[in-house]
Amino acid sequence: METSRVLSGLSYLSVLFAGILFPLVVFLVTEDKKTKYHAKKALLSQLIMLVPIPVVVYSAITQIVMNQTEVPMLFISSVIFTFLLCLIVAVWNIVKGIKVFTNESY
Repeated sequence: METSRVLSGLSYLSVLFAGILFPLVVFLVTEDKKTKYHAKKALLSQLIMLVPIPVVVYSAITQIVMNQTEVPMLFISSVIFTFLLCLIVAVWNIVKGIKVFTNESY
């Protein structure tokens, strides 16, 4: 198996072991256009998981400051949304990584 294919597949599968760091390093270091393309797609897809974090932090701080006795619906819904988004992105990255490894045309 070619090195470029391995690096491209591992860029997607790094969601399981190295997160954003591995695709970023591959994107910055590699010269191959296809590998750079896959590393960029993997990096951007893994950055999507960071988008809802400010909402979770805001809702947690609001809940603590206001000291409400009612159920913190914003916090609960934002945590559930973040969990589902991370799950979807992780599954998508795993599928894309497997496709890169198994695709003949790459």
